[in-house]
Amino acid sequence: MLDQSNQSPSDLHIVAIHAHPDDIEIQCAGTLLRLKQLGCRISVATMTAGDGGSAELSADEISTIRRAEAASAAEVMGADYTCLEFRDLSICFDNDSRRRMTEYLRRTQPDVVLTAPPVDYMHDHEITSMLVRDACFNASVPNYKTRQWDPAPPMQKIPYLYFMDAIEGTDHFSNRQPVDFIVDVSAQFDQKLEALACHASQREWLRKQHGIDEYLESCRRWGAERGTEKGVGYGEGFRQYKGHPHPTDNLLKSLLDVTIV
Repeated sequence: MLDQSNQSPSDLHIVAIHAHPDDIEIQCAGTLLRLKQLGCRISVATMTAGDGGSAELSADEISTIRRAEAASAAEVMGADYTCLEFRDLSICFDNDSRRRMTEYLRRTQPDVVLTAPPVDYMHDHEITSMLVRDACFNASVPNYKTRQWDPAPPMQKIPYLYFMDAIEGTDHFSNRQPVDFIVDVSAQFDQKLEALACHASQREWLRKQHGIDEYLESCRRWGAERGTEKGVGYGEGFRQYKGHPHPTDNLLKSLLDVTIV
């Protein structure tokens, strides 16, 4: 396991992968903005296009809208955006899905991967976490074939892997999930909310449900709660995957001067 912490930020490619449009903005947009400011290249990907996210529009209609919203949010973060074209509530841990995720990592060649936590409130999030973890290992194995018509070459190294916070930081039983460290995103929080607000279709649906702008307010509340644990205005929590053969030095800590909690 090589220590890569001496790399220049401008040489690093950070890839964030989560299940649905808006998950990345809620859970790690502030951290991505900080990394972008350091000079890192940023890419974001969602497993689905949010095809289940409307009570009025068809799956194809809402998917078109939400892809465009996700691309606009990525632009706010200075990132490129990819939808991996899974379907809402149908992300499965099978060989086709494993190959698709591995191919994406081989095409993007990330140094650092941020993804959904292993335990979260819904299946799509947890299976995304499993697929990304699996692909981080598989992508460097030359004999693991993705069966694409024009396959990308294997990765030359296993990337750093970090899990984002669970939604509201809890497991299936409302027990608080621990994090290894919290990134201070106070200075980036307004821009984080700007990126989240790009998801207007989701925001409007929740406005109808709650009668207030709960979409942004819940993000603000949770960011403030994690920030309190660090003694700052707003924070985002992460855990680092340190299983063999991933690098175990904490690259994000060295880049962002975070405090281990």
